[in-house]
Amino acid sequence: MKNSSLLRLAWLTVALLWPVALLNYLDRQMLASMKYSVMADISSIGNDENWGIMLGQFKWVYAFLSPIGGYVADRFSRRFTIGASLFVWSAVTFWTGQVTTYNELLWARSLMGISEAFYIPAALALIADFHAGHTRSRAVGLHQMAIYCGVIVGGFGGYVADEPALGWRCAFIACGIFGMIYAVPLVFLLRDAPPSGEAEVLKPTPVQAGTELLTNVSFILLVLYFTLPALAGWVVRDWMPAILKKEFNIGQGRAGVAATLYWQVAAIVGAFIGGWLADCWMLRNNRGRIFVSAIGMCMIVPALFGVGNAGTLTVAVLYLILFGLGWGFFDGNNMPILSQIVRPELRATGYGIMNLVSISCGGLADWGFGRLQRQEVPLNIIFSIFAGAAIVSIVLVLLIRPRRELS
Repeated sequence: MKNSSLLRLAWLTVALLWPVALLNYLDRQMLASMKYSVMADISSIGNDENWGIMLGQFKWVYAFLSPIGGYVADRFSRRFTIGASLFVWSAVTFWTGQVTTYNELLWARSLMGISEAFYIPAALALIADFHAGHTRSRAVGLHQMAIYCGVIVGGFGGYVADEPALGWRCAFIACGIFGMIYAVPLVFLLRDAPPSGEAEVLKPTPVQAGTELLTNVSFILLVLYFTLPALAGWVVRDWMPAILKKEFNIGQGRAGVAATLYWQVAAIVGAFIGGWLADCWMLRNNRGRIFVSAIGMCMIVPALFGVGNAGTLTVAVLYLILFGLGWGFFDGNNMPILSQIVRPELRATGYGIMNLVSISCGGLADWGFGRLQRQEVPLNIIFSIFAGAAIVSIVLVLLIRPRRELS
């Protein structure tokens, strides 16, 4: 395939995956933004601790299935893995709009976790396959922007839930229908990337893949680096609408927007700048993406301290904006850094393992935060712990050593 045709296909791949990534986080964020309406409608949820368990349930299932989803994408076809994942999770999203009990909601979120576990590792690996040169961070960053847009749109879910003519169920039904329809043309338009080398590389068995990854010191460091900031990231996504509503006595709709819109727009800006800066830095130093990611983490640390100590809604939003800028630098460079330390045949599996550790811990963070809120532990103490974890992660990422042949 000619270079110009391959480049067009590389950017077409990102464009085709953009709506999928948006849906991926839209349906997650809607639930957080609609918390009070859902709990009022499904009385068997009961309390915040049960709500936290439900949020964690999705993450634990998603986390433990992510390495399997990644391995399937590495072993077989990234294209078909993505298409099947989208169709199934959209069907589950549609069903979520029909549930009437807490147990049904738990089942729906569990099935959602199973289906979504097959998307992100496959999608990011496919983008990295096509963008093998100095466009990789920008391409991944552009894909992550869709995630941020999904969170922004989901943040308006509180207004939809409060509208008598619509309600929270309508939003889930509509998203589910759209996703199932889009999955059909997506499978026909997407393509798996052509092999990068002249000789065909044998696909590793699960044991070989796990052994190679788990004996790679830089990979272990990246897993830890990927996990520690995510403890705060999931709480900010899942609990911030409820936090702002409670702390500043504002409506559900306004709280959902304030908790998502501003920092997600900042994350879009951060992903754009961070991707461009990382790709440029890579031209001079093969640790460029690592340095850019560390800079982003240096923004996240003070942002977390600030969010926990904010005295007004305006101050809280300003610190969330700083968090978003840093998150864009961080989030857009994780797969590009992974691509520098593991070979292409293990990228999706590697990212799946990263998800396993990070998101399972994120589920514990969701449950733990709900428990701490029930015990009335001050927010400044909780977010100071998150900030401390982010400081440790800066040290970890700077210890990663890329392999020059993979840069």
